Parts: sequence; C-alpha cells; structure tokens
Amino acid sequence: MEHSKKITLGKAAVVLCAIPILIYAYAEGPDAGLSGVPGEFGTCTVCHSGGSGSGSVSVAFPSGLTYTPGVTQHLVVTVADPAQRRWGFQLTARQASSTSTMAGTLTPGSDGYTQVVCTQTAFQTEALGPCPASMPLQYIEHTWNGTRNGQRNSATFAFDWAPPSTDVGNITIYVVGNAANGDGSTGGDHIYTNRYTLSVAQANKPTISQNGVVNAASFQPVITAGSWVTITGTNLAGTTRSWRSDEIVNGALPTQLDNVSVTIDSQPAYVAYISPTQINVQAPSDNNLGPVQVQVTYNGVTSDPATVQLQTTSPAFFLWNGKYTVATRADYSLVGPAGLFQGLTTTPAKPGDTIILWGTGFGQTTPAVPAGQQVPASPLAAPANAPTVTIGGAAAQVVGAALTPGQAGLYQIAVTVPTTLPDGDQPVVVQSAGFQSPSGVFLTVQK
Repeated sequence: MEHSKKITLGKAAVVLCAIPILIYAYAEGPDAGLSGVPGEFGTCTVCHSGGSGSGSVSVAFPSGLTYTPGVTQHLVVTVADPAQRRWGFQLTARQASSTSTMAGTLTPGSDGYTQVVCTQTAFQTEALGPCPASMPLQYIEHTWNGTRNGQRNSATFAFDWAPPSTDVGNITIYVVGNAANGDGSTGGDHIYTNRYTLSVAQANKPTISQNGVVNAASFQPVITAGSWVTITGTNLAGTTRSWRSDEIVNGALPTQLDNVSVTIDSQPAYVAYISPTQINVQAPSDNNLGPVQVQVTYNGVTSDPATVQLQTTSPAFFLWNGKYTVATRADYSLVGPAGLFQGLTTTPAKPGDTIILWGTGFGQTTPAVPAGQQVPASPLAAPANAPTVTIGGAAAQVVGAALTPGQAGLYQIAVTVPTTLPDGDQPVVVQSAGFQSPSGVFLTVQK
C-alpha cells in the first residue's frame, strides 16, 4: 500500500487490521498516529500481537533530556528483544502543552532505514516526507530495509530532530518499537512503548570578550552607525551560520538569528553571522556619539554590557589575509599579489589604474540610507564626509565613493593609483571626517 492512500477520516484503526493488504504494508512502516500520542490511534498493538516480551525501546539524546531551540539533535532509537529477529519503530515529538501540536521537524538518516510520514491533525490522508505545510504532523519510522529480517537481539535507527526555533516549553517524545519474530504474520510480535519529556536547556550566559566589540574591517574598538561590527566572546550562539536570503524581507535585515540578538546603545542591531565565539552585525542608526553599550542575548539570557566608542566615522578597508586591502577592478577581477589565493587569479595594481577599495565605517550618506535596509540601486548614496586616500604616501584621486547597491553598510571607494609609485607593497590609508584608518594595510603595485 502506498502511504498517500492510507488513513481516511472516520476509519477506526481496528478496521485497518481487518484488511490483509494493509497489514502486509506495515512491513514498509506503520501508518501515522501509532506512536502512543494520547487521542490518536494508539500503538502498533492495533495490528501486532504476541504478548509481552523482555525487551524495550529507548531513545538516546545527545543533550540529555533537554533541547536548545533550533539546534538539531541526532537521535538514536534502539529496539531490543533477545527472542526476536525483525524490527520496526515509530516516533514523534509534540509540545507537552498540546499533544496535537508538532514540536520541530524530523529528517531521515542516510542509511535508508528510516522515513518520515506526514498527516493532518484530522488524519484525512498521509504522505511520505518532506512534509507540506498542510500536513503538520510528522512521524519517523522504519522502512522495509530498516526491518533487517534475521538480525538478532536488537536494532538501531538513527535520524535528526530539529526542535522548534523558539522555546515552546516542555516537549514530549513518543516512541513505539516493534520486535517481531519475522514470520511474515502479525502474531508473535512484541510491542514496546516509551516517552520522554525534554525541557529547554538553560543557556550559559553570553560573555563578550574584553575589547571584543570592534570595527569589522579595522578590528579597532571604534564603530560607526550603519557600519559592520564584529563581536567576539563565548556562549554567543548555539549554531554557526550566516543569514539566509529568505530572512531578508522586503529589503529589511533580520535582528535575530536562531535566538541570538544584539543591541548597541539599547537599539537592535542587524545580525548577519553567528557562532559560539563571533557575531557580525550592522550597527543601528544612532546619533548618540561617545561610549555606548553593547549586549548579546542568546536564548533569553543577556550578556553583561561591553563598551565601545561610537564615532561619526571609523573608516577602514576590509582585508585579505590580514594584510592586503580588498580591491577589485571595475570588472570585479581581484587586485592583489600574484598567488594570494589558491585557485583564484590576483594581479597587482599598476600605476594609473583605477581600482575599487571595499570598506565600512564611512558614516552618513547623501541621500541617507538607514541601517537595516538593503541599499537601493538608485540614486547612489555617497558618503556625506568625502574620504581621502593615500597609497604609498602619495595622494590617490578618489574617482567616486558610494554604498554598494543591494548590500548594507558596504562602501566602494574608487581611486586612481598614483603614477609615481614604485613596485612593491604600498601602505594604504583613508581619512574621513578627521578620523584615519589604522596602519598595516597594503596594496601591491607593479608596473
């Protein structure tokens, strides 16, 4: 029987057992609703019989009986019985406060022993996963190959469970195991049930390192409204990832990823990247210059404040390999010493070339573009404080400067390389509104 043709509303589970073709289909995996959730069809005893055995069904949880919202766990179900030789199971996760509400998502393992079955809360129909929004209830269970006929004593089933992305209170895991005798009938089989209650893990308090709030390009402890900021520390997040395109809605950038958020001067920052030890954010729009406080909140627990200097500008160019300014030509070919990156072509700048330097911290623009929004394509938003650039101590003509359309907080500064420069690594310095970028940044020049 195909899963898409199973349960219809109003059919009792006992009716299914009266139809031989349906019983035979259970070797492929049981119908939805047989994992022991109160108010559903019960367990596999609906169709399998054989009395009680001396076995068990259990689930191994890598984080103990806790979950961290949005953090995937790799679960292992073990069905054990010394007298049996064929194996099956079904498991689901529900909010403890509402047994009809699914808690998270289930993903089969890669060994072909497990599959996901989906259905509606009213159990009209069911289908194999991935589950559409119209079928919110998920069950993970064995496949035909997963039954492993002839294997003695026990069998394990491994798969992933991603809890809800927010704290939903306690979660109950319902699981049923079938230790069968492998004779092809529904008799002589032993059915075991278990349930587990998981509470949300108490997150360790996020801690920002000393001098752990810096300009993301210069790594200096000075930032600017709308600039990119790097925060380092411990327990800052439980996952490592950048924002996804679907998290930018109508050009608005997200203020939290996986229960991680940041405030700068008590205003929400825009979170682009998270990891346990580093977060990258765009600073919010703010005219309150001077020392401001920065705090990280993870899973509802907020760090002690760190202090950083907020300036009108904090100009800096992003770096390659911690030394060379990120630079391209108008065709986006990479400017740098030959061999800078394996597998990529980088060529030095020539005196007289016009190149683009990429940076952050150049302050307000004309027209103004608020932080937290992707930059519109037109009109170009030029820095209100025109930057000046020197290369190798010589003034470089600034051909143009603007925020990058479609991005946020990322400036392009187009300059002409002075014609008088000798070959070699030449220091690059940019100034804006009286503030200067740090030393130690270079551009490779070669005639």
